[in-house]
Amino acid sequence: MFNKSGGIPLYTQLINVLRKQIESGQLTPHMKLPSERELCKKYNISRVTIRRAFAELIHESLIYTSIGKGVYVAEKKLESELQPLVSFTADMRRRGMSVSSKIIEATIIRANNSLANRLNLLPDTEVVKLHRLRIVEGIPIAIQHSYLPHYLCPGILKYDFSSLSLLDILRNEYNLKLVRAESEIEATLANSEESSLLQLPKIAAVLIVEQTTYLDNKAVIEFVRSVFPGGKYKLFVPNNHQSYPKK
Repeated sequence: MFNKSGGIPLYTQLINVLRKQIESGQLTPHMKLPSERELCKKYNISRVTIRRAFAELIHESLIYTSIGKGVYVAEKKLESELQPLVSFTADMRRRGMSVSSKIIEATIIRANNSLANRLNLLPDTEVVKLHRLRIVEGIPIAIQHSYLPHYLCPGILKYDFSSLSLLDILRNEYNLKLVRAESEIEATLANSEESSLLQLPKIAAVLIVEQTTYLDNKAVIEFVRSVFPGGKYKLFVPNNHQSYPKK
């Protein structure tokens, strides 16, 4: 029973109860919450109070509604901040999370006109293609398509990028100075391959981040296209307009 004379609004008391149950693991992702009628009876509160509490928790991304079915606990989103030239691997490990990669493709290709333009190369120039599925705490959290001029990092595919950081290899093994990155962010729907790799429903939102990274001599060292599941990932953009964290 809630305290109706303690000065704390009833909807806030309900929010606190549900938030505590979610954060403690008592309510797990995709578990259905009690109905409005059940909550009314349990806490002796009105439907208006419950709906206001639900609205706040939806705004906090702690719960979600399924039309005609009810209200469910949302999956916790992985949070990251756009930072310049910080590896995805280092960022996740700094947060105390285990991170690994599944190599989908690692090969040398010839740049078509579009890719050559991205990398400031002539068409048909050799390019390293590294296609990875990034996994955090056992959950697929990103698909990354990386492209690098082969002449700047010859032999780079000998390294095991299922566990190693691409940026660390470029810096430490090739002595390259990465100084600047430019990013573009777009929200869209996942295609069939993305849905399969990220274990998403057939219709699901994803966040696309395309980043171009430059060396101190202004040469482009990498173009990468990253795909993040919208329901599992939250990206913060700082006020100083810094660039997106990379591998």
